[in-house]
Amino acid sequence: MGAESMGNEPKRVGKVYLVGAGPGDAKLITIKGLECIKKADVVVYDRLASPRLLRQMKPGARKIYVGKRTERHTMKQEDINKLLVELALEGHVVVRLKGGDPTVFGRVGEEAEELRQHGIGYEIVPGITSSIAVPAYAGIPVTHRNLASSFSVVTGHENPEKLDKMIKWDKVTNATGTLVFMMGVAQIGHITAQLLKHGRPASTPVALVRWGTRAEQETLIGTLEDIAEKVAARDFKPPAVIVVGDVVSQRERLHWAEQMPLFGRRILVTRSRSQASELVDRIEELGGEPYEFPVIETIMPEGEERLLPIRKAFAEIGQYDWVFFTSVNGVEYFFRHLDEQGLDIRALYRARIAAVGPATIEALRVRGIRSEAPPETFDAEGMIEAYGDKLISGQRVLLPRGDLARSWLPQALSERGLEVTELDTYETVLTGEDDEELLDLLQDGKVHAITFTSSSTVRNLVAVLKRMGQENAVELLNASTLACIGPQTAKTAEELGLRVDLLAKEATIEGLLEALCAWKASADGEETGM
Repeated sequence: MGAESMGNEPKRVGKVYLVGAGPGDAKLITIKGLECIKKADVVVYDRLASPRLLRQMKPGARKIYVGKRTERHTMKQEDINKLLVELALEGHVVVRLKGGDPTVFGRVGEEAEELRQHGIGYEIVPGITSSIAVPAYAGIPVTHRNLASSFSVVTGHENPEKLDKMIKWDKVTNATGTLVFMMGVAQIGHITAQLLKHGRPASTPVALVRWGTRAEQETLIGTLEDIAEKVAARDFKPPAVIVVGDVVSQRERLHWAEQMPLFGRRILVTRSRSQASELVDRIEELGGEPYEFPVIETIMPEGEERLLPIRKAFAEIGQYDWVFFTSVNGVEYFFRHLDEQGLDIRALYRARIAAVGPATIEALRVRGIRSEAPPETFDAEGMIEAYGDKLISGQRVLLPRGDLARSWLPQALSERGLEVTELDTYETVLTGEDDEELLDLLQDGKVHAITFTSSSTVRNLVAVLKRMGQENAVELLNASTLACIGPQTAKTAEELGLRVDLLAKEATIEGLLEALCAWKASADGEETGM
């Protein structure tokens, strides 16, 4: 069943992977789940799946949003079932991406049954369930040797009458040491009333953890007696996990996520995908939630007009007295061209090598080259200051860099009488991707900080937002905290009308992170009145 013929060839039937995305933190997905996303032709997802996971999709793959919100249903479950069947019958590899684990209140049984009836192959890929992970991120273990040896997971996402039919309160209330209610914020009053009615003490600790493992994570603590009142007073909204039991008392000692320097901050990373990993990893290590949106891409030059000067310069490479590297990309693409010309580092035997910044120096070091003593400031001006007495009129300088590099350095070298060859060894282009999820986050004020690591990331982010229909792109970006890696990047931002809030003291990734951590610490101090 399910196969259709096209001419004499049977049409290939696809396969559906019913994948648990985990509780929200993108790195909490399983290895197999991530592999499924990477090979999928179509990903059908809901709002509890991290948008970062969608960036792992292969080029050309489709994404279809079917998520449910409290106030409305985007697509009925029956329609989702039919959609999965239709996509598979078209021959696609489909991932149905669900928050948490698909078998824990994920209605995976209905979707799998529909696929089975149509003869469509499927796999259920478990995920880390929110019922355990979300409390853990709030410092609450669902079991504890001295407090609770068992726990129950109970749905709370129904009206009171239906809940009472589904849940045997007299059995559930004291069946296990810990009770975890999923999707029960709207029914918190009814849930607590039933637990009190059936014997749980009024003093029993209760925790609600909202958007656990994500930047919006928020925890509310109370007791069965007063938690409903606290929820109303705070206007505490779903989605949240409710934990009932003595294990909640562990939070005071074990909460850890909130202690991290960038907890609660979603930070936009605009670097090219090939360079973003270091910044992304460090933001995560510091407890923040990075959101990758590469607005630049570097490519090799194409066409005879662009390649001819490169070939000419490399043919004369042994005649240069200096080679100046001003970025990691400059190093990377220089060595690509070196290899294409059939040369290696021996060709640089005569030249003195100058580099700006520790990352560029390291990129040279791993290739077997030690640069001159680094300048104190990591910019072109610093290089001239550091090497000024060594720069002699008449010397030949090779300057391999990108097509958008500043003209200041070659001009300064020329003014000193040096013969400068500027070489565009790579080009910086605007990425072709739009991101509606990012646009929603920006408009909702859920991007707390935006990082810029070069002038081109500033210009391109504004350009991409305008391409996406945001004529007020500058105003939209100014609603977030804007952090720049160095003065030239900040100058570009200000020229475009952006407000620069943070400037790294040292023009490095670590310098940028230090500025972000200081900003977060200052905000925390203001909130606590310190």
